[in-house]
Amino acid sequence: MKHSPAYRLAATVLHGFDEYRSRFKQITTDASRRFRDAAWREAQQASAERINLYGEKVDETRERLCRTFDEEVLTHCECWGEAKRHYAELISQRLDYELAETYFNSMFCSLFHHRHIRNDWMFVYSSRDGAAHHSGIERCRRVKVGGDWDAAIRWALAEAPFETPYDDLQHDARLGGEFLRHHLPGAILDAPDAEIELLKSVFYRNKGAYLVGRIKGGGEQVPLVLPVLHDDGKGLHLDTVIIEPDEVSIIFSFTRAYFQVNVQVPREFVRYLKELMPDKPEGELYAAIGFFKHGKTEFFRALNHHVAKREDRFIIAPGVRGMVMAVFVLPSYRTVFKIIKDRFDPTKEMSRENVREKYRLVKRHDRVGRMADTQEFSHFIARQDHFDPECLEHLLHVAPSTVHLKGDKVIIEHCYTERMMTPLNIYVEQCDADEIRAVLKDYGNAIKQMAAANIFPGDMLLKNFGVTRHGRVIFYDYDEVSYLTECNFRHIPEPMYPEQELADEPWYSVGPNDIFPEEFGPFLFADVRLRKLFFELHPELFDADYWKSVQQAIRDGRVIDVYPYRNKQRFAGTDSNGLVY
Repeated sequence: MKHSPAYRLAATVLHGFDEYRSRFKQITTDASRRFRDAAWREAQQASAERINLYGEKVDETRERLCRTFDEEVLTHCECWGEAKRHYAELISQRLDYELAETYFNSMFCSLFHHRHIRNDWMFVYSSRDGAAHHSGIERCRRVKVGGDWDAAIRWALAEAPFETPYDDLQHDARLGGEFLRHHLPGAILDAPDAEIELLKSVFYRNKGAYLVGRIKGGGEQVPLVLPVLHDDGKGLHLDTVIIEPDEVSIIFSFTRAYFQVNVQVPREFVRYLKELMPDKPEGELYAAIGFFKHGKTEFFRALNHHVAKREDRFIIAPGVRGMVMAVFVLPSYRTVFKIIKDRFDPTKEMSRENVREKYRLVKRHDRVGRMADTQEFSHFIARQDHFDPECLEHLLHVAPSTVHLKGDKVIIEHCYTERMMTPLNIYVEQCDADEIRAVLKDYGNAIKQMAAANIFPGDMLLKNFGVTRHGRVIFYDYDEVSYLTECNFRHIPEPMYPEQELADEPWYSVGPNDIFPEEFGPFLFADVRLRKLFFELHPELFDADYWKSVQQAIRDGRVIDVYPYRNKQRFAGTDSNGLVY
């Protein structure tokens, strides 16, 4: 039977998607072996490979299409509309249909340069919206507690599919059970029907393996996360127990590397996670388990739905305006939109491509809970009356090559989106003394933890950091970010005579990568009181030897993990291989 060009087009795209999914699953499945072998450096490389994989496979599929089909077929929107209908039929029984739809969209946008975005020709809306599809595949394992919380935790740990034995399983079970007896709500703790339910799939990230589920009983439930660590040479141990929804949300934060976890039915898996973290957008949950491109699709659909309500308009983001980026927000939506300006302030010596490469670097890198994930959009279109006039005028002025008008439409050729946070410089203006101390402590911790991950933020001004709803300090301005090992940290040389100190220019040579930590104080804080407090909290950040010691640890091959929960929550405390937030 001879198929139409549109059918063959759909089949070719699906073949490319199958290749992507096959390799994605191979990388993900191998996470258990990397955890068993304590292959931490390899785990970092696998994480970056899996992120790069999507773009690589889209490029390969586009090249295959260009070799196989005439230009007339590939550039004819109506042909793509017919191909979409065939594609929807081909994926109708698939458990990962929504990921397949996003891959089709990626191919369409790649060939049409993100133009002609209509549901007639691509999956602006899902082919299964409103449909009640249930796979019937059991995701979870369960055990009745029967009043013995130690035994329940022992079961949770022992039945997990790890290939490495525990160092002391009974000890871990006792610690976990004791924690639950002290922290669970009474309605669950004393409930005769109390049970622990855990997803069968293990969530791997960096040096941790996470068992994720919930505890139910007495008509109530709490989420449950059991972080398991592998001490090379000693075996496994339970590091803590997490049952607070906000703490679970932080583990799945948009500031962290994506989990490596086997997922049979993505939509059902994400909806289960959504029950544990109802405040977290579905797009973020898809991204958290590695499907960041479909996370972008979910974000785009949710944003379109929200904008259609016309509750408010885009405005210039509060705070100090950036020297490289123009930033605007929709106040009722927890997202900021960032556009690279056509001309940077004189102190910023870089190109547009330099900036984009910095954002790609952060996307590929372990963000250690301290750098915001971004989504990149091309040819973003909104109605002109969705913008505050002052905001639109500003964007047209600072980025005319990126933002332009077409009729009543505003067309933005390229932008980034990030989760909205309160800028740190604004946050400290609204704090009392105790809050200032806490947030400056976390600000310094953020800098240290990025350094441990071989990231130096470059411009460490407070305005380039934000504070989340959980009170966490997050870095979000990447135009000067670099690898820590590329920096040359130096002590300021002693002047040879007093007049040198009074001169307008430094009396010592300064190379392009030279950094003098002793200068951080006046640079970061105009307020002397904040400067003194920050030095009291983090004196080592002002010492070049501290930075050199972190560089040396990285060069020696040491992988320093940053655990996504507080030190006081850990049963074993800190160790030589990890930092806590």
